[in-house]
Amino acid sequence: MDIAHIKSSISGGKTALGIEFGSTRIKAVLVDETFAPIASGSFDWENKLLDGMWTYSIEEVISGLQSCYRALAADVREKYGLDLTAIGTIGISAMMHGYMAFDAAGNLLVPFRTWRNTCTGDAAAELSELFAFNIPQRWSIAHLYQAVLNGESHVPQIAFLTTLAGFVHWKLTGEKVLGVGDASGMFPIDSKTGTYDESMLSRFAQHIAGKNYAWDIRSLLPKVLSAGEPAGTLTAEGAALLDPSGKLQAGIPLCPPEGDAGTGMTATCAVAPRTGNVSAGTSIFAMIVLEKMLSSVHPEIDLVTTPDGSPVAMVHCNNCSSDIDAWIRVFREFAALAGCDVPKSKVYDLLYGKALEGDADCGGLVSFNYFSGEPVAGLDAGRPLFARLPDASFTLANFMRANLYGAVATLKMGMNILLETEKVRIDKLVGHGGYFKTPVVGQRFMAALGTPVSVMETAGEGGAWGIALLAAYLHARTAGETRPLGEFLEQKVFASMPVTTLSPDPADVKGFDAYMERFVKALPVEKSATENLNA
Repeated sequence: MDIAHIKSSISGGKTALGIEFGSTRIKAVLVDETFAPIASGSFDWENKLLDGMWTYSIEEVISGLQSCYRALAADVREKYGLDLTAIGTIGISAMMHGYMAFDAAGNLLVPFRTWRNTCTGDAAAELSELFAFNIPQRWSIAHLYQAVLNGESHVPQIAFLTTLAGFVHWKLTGEKVLGVGDASGMFPIDSKTGTYDESMLSRFAQHIAGKNYAWDIRSLLPKVLSAGEPAGTLTAEGAALLDPSGKLQAGIPLCPPEGDAGTGMTATCAVAPRTGNVSAGTSIFAMIVLEKMLSSVHPEIDLVTTPDGSPVAMVHCNNCSSDIDAWIRVFREFAALAGCDVPKSKVYDLLYGKALEGDADCGGLVSFNYFSGEPVAGLDAGRPLFARLPDASFTLANFMRANLYGAVATLKMGMNILLETEKVRIDKLVGHGGYFKTPVVGQRFMAALGTPVSVMETAGEGGAWGIALLAAYLHARTAGETRPLGEFLEQKVFASMPVTTLSPDPADVKGFDAYMERFVKALPVEKSATENLNA
């Protein structure tokens, strides 16, 4: 689309805006009628450890939102010479799960508890048994019930629970709603009804009846909406909050707020049964859209949904690239010491490429990337750990390959349950995130899990683009679009999208299996490190 047409789209309000609150960055992406990004903005932030809880302050949520939008509006002015006053549709996305509890006056009762907190083990275990359904520690209902078990003083005052995306959406529209994908990380969803599982709501209510709280769990949770359903409009107060300059007009429709898992599925066209995606960055998770429900409850597997309510098996691991990033910093420091100013991106490309020369089983090396606890591996805490056999082939190539294998090893533990125990079938697995940024390398090692892996050119746009697509889908549905989300994405958005696919290399698969045998046997070493390696 040429500049004149883009300018016409912007001035005519024919765009869609997606804003996603990630763990280290808030990003905004504006797309035109062809779904291509035409402007963007971002704001960097970090969680803080406050009284033992990982959190972001509400003040920074709002200031970050405004800074991100301001950067987007500046990008529009710089590229097209226009003030951003009208937008076709808007979507808000954020990290899933966590705990945001408000009283009747809308006051936050305790600091936002993010997905990263692993302090709800007792609640998660008890609820999993009560529901006969895996409730991970990250989920909002686990945080709520742990607060109940702890006897926290704020619990009787709760009037509303939501996620970070739901909170921002509420501030912009006044609507207490949530997209079904994000809602599925608060409380189990019944895919047949498209909302919270009624039998589990009843069981929970009965379970805590003796507490005599004034609230009922049904009244606390946001209303559930599916992709394409209207979720309110930008109020005058919301417009002033988003754009304090006063240029943005009120009345813009918003799509249901979603979680980062749902936007990742959307951004990789992986919302139809037997499709899936792997998001690999600070954390790593795989989302596989199911043909049917799993036969058994597995604590390693979370059951959530796509943005249009289809059941999804999710393998979520807390750790992925952080340990690799730390080693990259060490190698850059050595390069600087040697008088070489090597750009960080080149260091990644050089070392990732070197890993391809390593032995298929990493030559007797093993790497644990656990900065934090890893529930899939049964660990409440983590210690990054590298080990090798005395007669190991300790080369740079094997060292890097072991670190890249280690970054996805825990994911493989969960994926093995889906592929081998549950016999889940996957036709397409799409990779996105920093692990795949260097061409071929991460894609090839991920394929060693035993499934072909595709990478799209647009996958790097991330969740902000994914929620912009969901906002565009709302506009299309309002205009008469009848296709379900999966068909709309496949036929309208991704039909001509360049894709590269790598099939598993038998030697890689055999080598990765040998590495995994060593990795699993060494888990007690990692556990001992968490117990004995302390400050």
